[in-house]
Amino acid sequence: MEQFQHYIGGAFSEGTARFESRNPATGEVWAMMPEAQAEDVNAAVEAAHAAFRSPDWAGLSATARGKLLYRLADLIAENAEVLARLETRDTGKIIRETSAQVAYVAEYYRYYAGLADKIEGAHLPIDKPDMEVWLRREPVGVVAAIVPWNSQLFLSAVKIGPALAAGCTMVLKASEDGPAPMLEFARIFDRAGFPPGVLNVVTGFGSDCGAVLTSHPKVSHVAFTGGPGTARAVVRNSAENLASTSLELGGKSPFIVFADADLDSAVNAQVSGIFAATGQSCVAGSRLLVEHAIKDAFLERLKDKAEAVVIGPPDDMSTEVGPLCTRAQVDRAADLVARSVAMGARLVTGGQALDRAGTYFPPTIVDCTDTPDAPCLTEEVFGPVLSVQSFETEAEAVELANATEYGLASGVFTRDLTRAHRMVRAIDAGIVWINTYRAVSPIAPFGGHGLSGHGREGGLQAALDYTKVKSVWLRTSDDPIPDPFVMR
Repeated sequence: MEQFQHYIGGAFSEGTARFESRNPATGEVWAMMPEAQAEDVNAAVEAAHAAFRSPDWAGLSATARGKLLYRLADLIAENAEVLARLETRDTGKIIRETSAQVAYVAEYYRYYAGLADKIEGAHLPIDKPDMEVWLRREPVGVVAAIVPWNSQLFLSAVKIGPALAAGCTMVLKASEDGPAPMLEFARIFDRAGFPPGVLNVVTGFGSDCGAVLTSHPKVSHVAFTGGPGTARAVVRNSAENLASTSLELGGKSPFIVFADADLDSAVNAQVSGIFAATGQSCVAGSRLLVEHAIKDAFLERLKDKAEAVVIGPPDDMSTEVGPLCTRAQVDRAADLVARSVAMGARLVTGGQALDRAGTYFPPTIVDCTDTPDAPCLTEEVFGPVLSVQSFETEAEAVELANATEYGLASGVFTRDLTRAHRMVRAIDAGIVWINTYRAVSPIAPFGGHGLSGHGREGGLQAALDYTKVKSVWLRTSDDPIPDPFVMR
């Protein structure tokens, strides 16, 4: 049985407790993970705080920080296969996706490596002739990062990359569900040459680990990815240290198909949007809104595609849909579908857990056109469950798209360019994909609003979010200071 360790202050440790990790494809225990308690978290934050103040890190030029990130990117690329197989084994994410995703994760670190010495301040044209005033962007301090089990290497890269580029230090809490890839990442990070304590990686459970970390007095910023319920707890915890927060939460993203769309392309994109990653994606296009005139034809094509999906072991390159990460997810998906059908929704395909070892749930389509309150339509499933509604007009499509408390992603399929521009303005979401879906890049910001959180990951904006602005005033006159009782 494999054994994993925390990474604190540049050293590996067993921690004060251990817990088992199960392979979602088989249900078997395959590894032992360290379970962080308050003392482990305190040690990690203290290490990050010491590193932040140390000249070994604080004294590095931005260019030198960038070179370390370039070295890290190279090591990730060299070890991509090991990381991908660990993520597949511990989370059930299929190997064909983890392999491609981990290889691309290296590009995020390269992007922020190049950005490290391009985070600029500004000179202000101040209205006082005897003053020079400029702004400095400085790192916020110690960052607490919390990532969920799905796409951990990607979701950590969009935090670690910009935070270290800005000069911060970090404590990263890997998910207790499938932490292996992040604990292995710590081993790779250790070889990149960063000073001890710049990055610390722990894993554990809510009250003993997450709550202690997000409320710690030496944490200045909390970067969290997860669900709205946990996010509320994170925000309450941050009231203790008044840390700033960036929250990348869930979604109930509309996938809108007009009658003039390229239907083959739209069907394939919808399959990618909801069944890829077994639906375990915050940007999953889980609400299909299709123009009524093509609804039946579109659903027929989509049903054929869904039923032809290859369901199998995640370590097989031919598998297209693997297991869900936990048994609780399977139970939740089955319950939401069953309750929706009981309310009058029509089950098109799927809907029940598969009778095999592991946590498998098939691609599922539920027609909710006549049941707008169906729970699988209104609640995030985080599984391969697609809810369907139809519309007659563009205005109705917009109304349905915005009928949610989430605001993360959306997709629009149409050949009408002017309509596409109108939809971009009208849809209330942080991301709008036109005639494509589920595309990402380190260059483009990623995030939403409402129950989907706030702040952005990716792009220049993410790096700026890990900085604070300092105003510097320099008096250039040699004359005596004027009346000291009057504000200048």
